[in-house]
Amino acid sequence: MIVRSHRTALLMLTFVAFVWGSEFTLIDLAMEVMPVNTFNSIRFTLAGLALIPLFLFSAERIPTQQTPSLLFKGALLGLLLFIAFYTQTEGLRHTSVSNAGFITGLASPLVPVLGFLLFRKKISRSVCVGVLFATIGLYLLTVGDKLVFNQGDSLVLICAFAFAIHMLLTGRFVSAMPVIPLTIIQLLAVGIYSGISAFVSSEPAFYLAGNTPLSWYDSVFSPIVLSAILIAGILGTAYAYWAQSACQKILPDYKVALIFTLEPIFACLTAAIFLNETLGIIGLIGAASILLGMLIAEAGNKFFFRTN
Repeated sequence: MIVRSHRTALLMLTFVAFVWGSEFTLIDLAMEVMPVNTFNSIRFTLAGLALIPLFLFSAERIPTQQTPSLLFKGALLGLLLFIAFYTQTEGLRHTSVSNAGFITGLASPLVPVLGFLLFRKKISRSVCVGVLFATIGLYLLTVGDKLVFNQGDSLVLICAFAFAIHMLLTGRFVSAMPVIPLTIIQLLAVGIYSGISAFVSSEPAFYLAGNTPLSWYDSVFSPIVLSAILIAGILGTAYAYWAQSACQKILPDYKVALIFTLEPIFACLTAAIFLNETLGIIGLIGAASILLGMLIAEAGNKFFFRTN
């Protein structure tokens, strides 16, 4: 499937943000049973394998001369994803969920900034203003007035940079690479990196240190872990990163980053529906600010920054 319409791409990426926001609670519960590297190894390997039938039935083919470059770029993107997920999880051990949510979300404003610094991509005034509103909204939605920096925040900041650079490099690589093979390679690479980390770690592979020892079967096939692996693996990983790669063929990097700021809004809505959590006035203002930022970035030059 080739994405040709901007509207279709926007809808596909909005669904990705919805899945990421909705799966957060389920993954958080799974992390109370299984170590993160083992979970990510299974999750990303499943995601990569799930895309192979899509590739076989697609019209995409891998030119022989492109194979070394495809393997290198897929492994590089996979390394960035592995770093992002690992540092985010390790950071969460030492910081609050609200801090981690806000700092991870800084990947969105980092995309246009790093795009300019690294690749000299110009940024319009509407994009700058839209990113500013989205960042303020992200802060209000995830942190409010409770931001206190601690030792885990530096790790989560590495995560934000890794996600931002991954998004920028994806935008550059998909212009000349077949999307599905590139996605498969990077997902399998994350699975391999995570599996190696789980193997060399001194902690148990299939249960958390200090908890009741479990066999791999009891751990993987517990209802919470199995549900999280299937949902996160198929929708939150295989579909999500294929959709991101496919949509970045026609959408600029900053627009993809802004759409992903919808993730905490969907997370809050899911928590309100299933956990009876309330958003509050500050959270509502934050959500509105994110939506306003997206609107300004999308249509600002036409309506707000017209020049005579």
